[in-house]
Amino acid sequence: MMPIKPLILIVEDEPGIADTLQYALRTDGFEALWCATAEAALTAVAQRVPALIILDVGLPDMNGFELFKRLRQSLIEVPVVFLTARGAEIDRVVGLELGADDYVAKPFSPRELVARVRTVLRRAGKSASAPAPSAVFELDEGRRQIRFYGRPLDLSRYEFGLLKALMRRPGHVFTRDALLAQVWDDHSDSLDRTVDAHVKTLRAKLKVIAPQLEAIRTHRGTGYALAEDLPAVLHSTPH
Repeated sequence: MMPIKPLILIVEDEPGIADTLQYALRTDGFEALWCATAEAALTAVAQRVPALIILDVGLPDMNGFELFKRLRQSLIEVPVVFLTARGAEIDRVVGLELGADDYVAKPFSPRELVARVRTVLRRAGKSASAPAPSAVFELDEGRRQIRFYGRPLDLSRYEFGLLKALMRRPGHVFTRDALLAQVWDDHSDSLDRTVDAHVKTLRAKLKVIAPQLEAIRTHRGTGYALAEDLPAVLHSTPH
């Protein structure tokens, strides 16, 4: 039997760049699929989830950052490498804060991009094999409910969104701006203090179930992360 080649989805509206990427990826042993629009990409991902997405920021029908958020809201945890012609540092910062795995500015070397794809896939494979707190937190998207050590949490809309965002990448430090962008509808009118206040109430609810644990870690000057080292089984403390 022939080994299954990892599928790389290219979301890029410039045919010349897409053709070059497809050739470079296929030459290096990958399967490559090209979509020229965000809507086509959403359809393709719904049919088959790729191993990695190369995502152009400047798409004709939707901003690449918005497409990235749509994918994450659908709980599609695919590694993403952003691709853009813009040299502005703010694009790079926004992409990485949203949780992208890498960022490449045009013009670029196809060989270098393929090497980065391999690095990201290797890193994603290691994190996938690492113990995750799946038994600790359980997400029921349909009921909009999260369980912590088997016990349902009574969460507000924004507490639910915050915890869901943190659960996607345990150990990853999310900045306040990134959490605002992912959880709040109109984050331009919200403040960093809004995130801090909701994290505080969320922590209090987690402490009711596990008072001895710090499930959400503060990284001073940066943001928040979900702890990766929570015990799989919660041991009750003596009264």
